[in-house]
Order: sequence, then C-alpha cells, then structure tokens
Amino acid sequence: MKHGTRDELLRRLADAVGCVTVAHPTRVAIDGPPAAGKTTLADELANLLRTQDRHVIRATIDDFLFPRAQRYPRGEYSAEGCYYDTHDHQALNRVLLDPLGPGGDRRFHPAVYDHTKDAALSPPIRTAPADAVLLFDGVFLMRPELIERWDLHIFVSTALDKTVDRAVIRERQVSSRADVERRWRKRYIPSQQLYFATARPTEHADIIVHNDEPQQPAWERQPDAG
Repeated sequence: MKHGTRDELLRRLADAVGCVTVAHPTRVAIDGPPAAGKTTLADELANLLRTQDRHVIRATIDDFLFPRAQRYPRGEYSAEGCYYDTHDHQALNRVLLDPLGPGGDRRFHPAVYDHTKDAALSPPIRTAPADAVLLFDGVFLMRPELIERWDLHIFVSTALDKTVDRAVIRERQVSSRADVERRWRKRYIPSQQLYFATARPTEHADIIVHNDEPQQPAWERQPDAG
C-alpha cells in the first residue's frame, strides 16, 4: 500500500488510465459506498486527464435510475431493494457501455434519467473518439451485470460509519441528521454489506483507494484483479 498526497494519487490514477491499451474508449469504473468520495475523485481525475489532452466523458449511475415508482417495491428502507431494484443496468449497457466497448459504434447516450425531476431523459446521441476515456462513478459497479464492461476498475474505500457523518454534512440543507442516519443505517450500509457478500468488489478492483482522509489517501494496485 502506498501513501501520498491527493495530487500524487491523481497522477497515479491518470498513469493507470494511460496504461490501458484497448481499441475503443477506455471505460473506467469508480465504485464505492455512498459518500465515499467517488464523484469528487472522478471530477478531479477528469480535470487532470483533460490537461493531458484526453477526451473525457463523465457519467454517473445516478443518471441510470429506474423511475421512483419502480424503485421501492420492497419498501423505502429495504437494503435488498437498494441493491436489486434501483438501477437500470440494461439501459446503461445498451446506451453507454456497449457502444463504447469492443465492436461498438461509439455512439452513446450519457444518461437516461433525471433524478431531480423523476423523469426520463433522451439527450442527443454523441459520438466518442476511439481514444476517449469514460469516467463513470457510482455504487455497485462491479456486480455481475457490469463487471465485464469496464477496462479499469477503481474502488474508493471508506469506513461505512464515516460515510454517515459525511452524508449528514452533505445533506444538511435538505434532510435532518435523524433522517440521513436512518437511510444510511437501514438502507445504504446494509445494501453495501449485501454487495460485498455477493459480488466481492474489492477482489475485482485493479486499484483500491483508501479515502478515509481524502487529502492524505492511500492506494494499492492489484495486478491480478478480475
């Protein structure tokens, strides 16, 4: 395991992206629990790669949710519902990951759903250059439905209790501490425990980022992952 500064971590991740040799856009999964720091890391890595003249596509699992009416058949606080009923993986593969993968035509949609309006999206089709990089952040990205679609697997690891404190800060303008803690401890944390038990994501990760202290991270490369 290596320890360093945030900038050093980002340079190492950019180097790892640059080492991927495929004949299509490089599809990078940035996985991890809610509030682990995935989106921030993906945005920072995107900025660095763009300074290196890479064409970067940013996308997130939050734009591939099922409509709200379909997401809670097992109840609002069901961990199983969070894991099994929340994300439209078929649409994700069909409109984004497969078109950017082997044999794809590189014509893609970056999103199918607007979670702020609970409405379907149909953005214009975009065409990616062959050397583009897709940085895709979200939860449960190394589950069986998706694992073979990624060319680089990054897992952002944070103690689950720490994610609760981060979520309270992040959502303090819209939710009370009690509401946030209830969601995390009844739905999100148990769903991550289910994910670890069934999909074993850290065993598939090429790089694990230990993000308990974001400005003093640690990371490890797993050459034989997956």
